[in-house]
Amino acid sequence: MEISGMQRGTVWIAVILTSFFLNGAWAGAAYAEKIAFVDVAKTFDTYEKTKQNDQVLAEEGKKKQTQRDAMIQEVRRLKDELALLADKNKEEKQAAIDEKVKALQDFDQKAREELSKKRDEAVREILKDIDTVMSDYGKQKGYDLIFNERALLYRNDKYDVTTDILNELNNRYKNQKPAK
Repeated sequence: MEISGMQRGTVWIAVILTSFFLNGAWAGAAYAEKIAFVDVAKTFDTYEKTKQNDQVLAEEGKKKQTQRDAMIQEVRRLKDELALLADKNKEEKQAAIDEKVKALQDFDQKAREELSKKRDEAVREILKDIDTVMSDYGKQKGYDLIFNERALLYRNDKYDVTTDILNELNNRYKNQKPAK
C-alpha cells in the first residue's frame, strides 16, 4: 500500500505526538517543548510577494486576452467575407479561416501553458521563502516544533530520528529470511 505525502505527514505528526505523550514530555517533564502553529494558506495569500506576482500575472493575462480578441476579430472578419464570396472563391477563404482558427487555438494553448508555468514558478519561490522564514524563525525564537494544519514545518534537530529508523529498517531487511 502506497502512502501519499499528506498521509505521511499525518503519520509523522501522530508519531511525534504519541512519542511526547508516552515519554511524558507534555505531562510535566523537566523540559517543556516550545511549539507553535502557522496558517500557511493565510501567510501565502497575504504575503506581499504573492500579491505582486498575482498582479503581474493578471496584467500578462489581460495582454494575452487583448491579443486573443484581435485574433477572434480577424476570424470573424474573414467569415463575413466568406459569406459574400462566390462558391468558386470560398475554398481559398475557408483555408485562410481554418489557418487563423488553428493559430488561435495554438495561441490559447501556449498562453495557458506560459501563464501556468509562471504561476507555478512564483508559487514554488514563495513557498521556499515561507519555508526559509519558518526555519529561521523557529531557530531564532527557540521553537522545537512548528506545525501547520497538515504537517510539521520546522523541527529542532534533536527530534530527528531518521537515522535510527533507517538503521532499524536496514537491520530488519538484512535479517529477513530470503523468500523461496
